[in-house]
Amino acid sequence: MTSDFDTRKAEAAAWFRSLRDEIVAAFEALEDAGPGEAPAGRFEVSETRRAGAAGEDAGGGLMSVMRGGRVFEKVGVNVSTVHGQLGAKAQAAMAARGVPGMAEDPRFWASGISLVAHMRNPHVPAVHMNTRMFWTPHAWWFGGGADLNPCIEYAEDTAHFHAALKAACDAHDPGYYTRFKEWADEYFFVPHRLRARGVGGIFFDDLNTGDWDADFDFTKAVGQAFLPAFVPLVERRRATAWGEAERDIQLVHRGLYAEYNLVYDRGTKFGLETGHDANAVLMSLPPLAKWV
Repeated sequence: MTSDFDTRKAEAAAWFRSLRDEIVAAFEALEDAGPGEAPAGRFEVSETRRAGAAGEDAGGGLMSVMRGGRVFEKVGVNVSTVHGQLGAKAQAAMAARGVPGMAEDPRFWASGISLVAHMRNPHVPAVHMNTRMFWTPHAWWFGGGADLNPCIEYAEDTAHFHAALKAACDAHDPGYYTRFKEWADEYFFVPHRLRARGVGGIFFDDLNTGDWDADFDFTKAVGQAFLPAFVPLVERRRATAWGEAERDIQLVHRGLYAEYNLVYDRGTKFGLETGHDANAVLMSLPPLAKWV
């Protein structure tokens, strides 16, 4: 299986990188369009490196973060390809999910893109998206999704976002949208607050139908649906007037977002447990938040 998947792993990693480039360009174009007289924001790009237990190269990626823009108060678009051996805790987590052979051969490879945007205008929703591929000598799968996190909800924005994701799902399997929307509603629920993190979207993991090409095509469709789902909402709301009351609502909502990502998010836990760059893992946290 290892040799058979070398080409496929390279293909997936290259596609995640190309999606990253497309999104970064689109977000900088939104910055150029404003509003505001301040200079348009630009991404600061840095390489991330991961070292194995003995200090060997274990992959890395690019961390691209824009701060203090006209439209984006903080947005990160990270892409990575990492490999190595899973530690005991991660092995146990994989085995609990039904991945065979982890104790005998704990090697892994993972690649993906992860994006979180916190917006300057409280009327523009925050958003999250990721797509990824994971491989072990005994299994492979895809995962990902996107969800919208407005602090001030507009029903038409929620409907547009979900419609774009539903179209991507329906083109591959008519049952995917309902299944993955329900999964998102469950996954992005904050138990200690008894409420959802946002207005949902789709979430999927462990996707392996036995047809790698079909599963990869679907994963790409989810990534390709992101900009059409989100950019029109930014363009619709970015010039809406706001004041201190709306800013306060935004900051309190960001506190909820931070709580979820630090306590429950699988990707955050996996990244920190496997030794990935902590700044890249915690890129999702908002620049400012408030608890009352």
